[in-house]
Amino acid sequence: MATSSVPDLAPAADRVAGLLADVRDDHLDDPTPCAGIPVGALLSHLLMLCGAFRTGAEKGADPGPPPPEPPPLDPRWRTALSAELDALVRAWRAPGALEGRTSVGGVAMPAADVAVVALDELVLHGWDLARALGRPYDVEPASVRACLGFVSAVSVPEGVPGLFGPPVPVPSDAPELDRLLALSGRDPAWTPAGALR
Repeated sequence: MATSSVPDLAPAADRVAGLLADVRDDHLDDPTPCAGIPVGALLSHLLMLCGAFRTGAEKGADPGPPPPEPPPLDPRWRTALSAELDALVRAWRAPGALEGRTSVGGVAMPAADVAVVALDELVLHGWDLARALGRPYDVEPASVRACLGFVSAVSVPEGVPGLFGPPVPVPSDAPELDRLLALSGRDPAWTPAGALR
């Protein structure tokens, strides 16, 4: 993937940050489109991934694969996650961030590819959070296309353990965001009500 094809992470990060004010304490145990991962665990995962991918942009030491389950949510998550999202965007905008190779989660790749993986995490988990809260979610086309390229390249019928579930069928003329969600194992029609049936 060419460096010039990596969209800025700011729009996706801003969309996640914009949802945080809507998260009440009584939402933290609510379901998300990620099976078995409630809102609080999703926020904890977002905190972890922001730190890991920021370190990747800075070519810092990779602590290795993440734990099987996110740690308990930091009680300061509202301010901490907003700060981490800002730091993540700044790190990938820094000169040289997209050059060379780096490692995140125990996987070494070209830095530009790692940036797209970071973008994909923000886009998909932003959608997860928005759906869990019953909020609308919109993503700019360039980000969706970059993420779709990544997910299309790694998606397999049985899913990718630790990354994506098995793809969900959608019509061939489905919007690009729906195709991205489906390839990542998410049902674009998911609602909290459906999760509680």
